[in-house]
Amino acid sequence: MNIGIPKEIKAQEHRVAMIPTSAGELVKRGHRVFIEAGAGTGSSYSDEAYLAMGAEILPDADSIFAAAELIVKVKEPQPDEIARLQPHHVLVTYLHLAAGKALTESLVASGCTALAYETLEVNHRLPLLEPMSEIAGRMSSIVGSYHLAKHNGGRGTLLGGVPGVAPGAWSSSTAALPA
Repeated sequence: MNIGIPKEIKAQEHRVAMIPTSAGELVKRGHRVFIEAGAGTGSSYSDEAYLAMGAEILPDADSIFAAAELIVKVKEPQPDEIARLQPHHVLVTYLHLAAGKALTESLVASGCTALAYETLEVNHRLPLLEPMSEIAGRMSSIVGSYHLAKHNGGRGTLLGGVPGVAPGAWSSSTAALPA
């Protein structure tokens, strides 16, 4: 099978759908894996790392969609990507279709087969959604801490605490505790 990994184009998305070793495993099993040039850069994977594993680098998304039968992404396809989808494509990615009627209608109109990571179930579990939810949960406290910092416009709350200060306590720079 010809498998394509386009560069993610959604704003603030820097992940890549397949790491070099995974691409290499598919190549060993007789598949051709096409990676868009620079697709792994945001996740610190170079084109050379993919080449070393037997993947092929293609210059742009048009080339990826033209060469591949299976398109593997991280995030839902953006309008430019939906326009490239054809009936022979199988798209596998996070889709979040419940929140996007227009996306659902666009995918149906493309004629492709679309599989949403978040709906794939094994033994009554969601093995592709669970780790992402765990990461999001851990990141929430980091992002919350950042926004609670006084220099970021927050109220000066230190979530992790330091010796002598309870976690989540108001900082000494706060005039008074809430009533």
